[in-house]
Amino acid sequence: MGRTATPKIYAHAKLRRLRREQGMNQVEFARSLSLSTSYLNQIEHNQRPLTASVLLRIAEVFGVDPEFFSESDDARLATDLRTALADEACGAPVPAEEVTDVVRDHPELARALVALHHRYRDAAERVAALAAPTDTTALPAAEPHDEVRDFFYAHHNHFGALDDAAERAAAALGTTTVGRTADALEARLASRHGIRTLQSAPDRTADARRLDAARGLLFLSPWLSDGQRAFQLATQLALLERGDLIDEAIRPAAFSSAQATGLARIGLATYFAGALLLPYTAFRDAAEGVRYDVELLQTRFGVGFETVCHRLSTLQRPGHRGVPFSFLRVDRAGNISKRQSATDFHFSRLGGTCPLWTVYEAFSSPGRILTQVAEMPDGKRFFWVARTVHRGGHGHRAARAEFAVALGCELRHAHRLVYAEGVTLDDPRAATPIGLGCRICERRDCAQRARPPAGGRLSVDPDRRTHVPYPVVTDG
Repeated sequence: MGRTATPKIYAHAKLRRLRREQGMNQVEFARSLSLSTSYLNQIEHNQRPLTASVLLRIAEVFGVDPEFFSESDDARLATDLRTALADEACGAPVPAEEVTDVVRDHPELARALVALHHRYRDAAERVAALAAPTDTTALPAAEPHDEVRDFFYAHHNHFGALDDAAERAAAALGTTTVGRTADALEARLASRHGIRTLQSAPDRTADARRLDAARGLLFLSPWLSDGQRAFQLATQLALLERGDLIDEAIRPAAFSSAQATGLARIGLATYFAGALLLPYTAFRDAAEGVRYDVELLQTRFGVGFETVCHRLSTLQRPGHRGVPFSFLRVDRAGNISKRQSATDFHFSRLGGTCPLWTVYEAFSSPGRILTQVAEMPDGKRFFWVARTVHRGGHGHRAARAEFAVALGCELRHAHRLVYAEGVTLDDPRAATPIGLGCRICERRDCAQRARPPAGGRLSVDPDRRTHVPYPVVTDG
């Protein structure tokens, strides 16, 4: 029986970056790895691949996870760059192979171009808002939110230091009984911080959680479930006790505004809360044991469907990873209010999302779990699970909100999920072709298209009618 060939890894740009981060020249770097300078030079110039022995040596000497050299980051960056270059302001589209070459050989240049495009789009939207102040559709983009989402995306939605601290805190609290976590957290807030937890009056339910620091009182909505109550208490505990780790994670990001910094702090505090209620090792092992059955995990840990999905997208601890998921939450209008990714799946900031995505179909089947094999324009296929969730609705006049949440992973991981049972995974014809959004989608034969694609001239022919909206003639 023949052996499967191990794919060769050409990661010269990443190796150069690692060497420069260590402040070493080629001679020093080669000596530390027990390599010849000429051999290292060949690797850095893409003439030789990184072998398994060299990767292990790098991990031993510099403590670098082998995932550092994986292609997932390159795929993410290539998608970001392709999205930026598909903008009509950039002129003619750039061939995909040239984008791949730039990302592989000059990743810092690719990142600079992506960042420049983000600034251009933000500036253009501000100008549009100023030019039409009465037009409510021309409002400036929610820059702080976008900046924070990019921050979590860049970290693959995993913060190891916070995860470790939350796991230790859960062990110290002894929160092994479902439904008793909130009691333990209330006791800790009282004993360590002198904060007493009170239930808000039923007619004052705008806030799920509100801290009155001056009086040492924490008010929680009376409508919270046990899991939601524990989550809010754990978030407050993170802000009080883990501010050092949160600040340490935020500092390198150098956010452009106080609002973005504040949002990042909140995001990391809720990350800690989820990690405390769903401790990494116990949760990851349980998820593997039930083949990522979200509803069974809900019951075991006493939290909601959305909380489990969100936590599943963070299981990227080196040496003990779970399935690398992407997670998002949308409303009926297609607005994405949450998006996190441990994969190279790209959530576009331009042009909306694809209406063929199963997350939107979930609204027509409330409460049911739907599945989909989806194929992106570059040929990559993903397996998606989607279901609706509800918020609010306590009382006849109370505001209600309905969302759909989705979890997705690369198709090669789908066999690990209970939801893939009975689904045809190996037949490309069974996959639904989706895109990043109509404006930047490369597909020309989509009957669901809502806007003309960039990179082509609109074909206007009064003597022809097609089933494809906005047919285009590709330049060249």
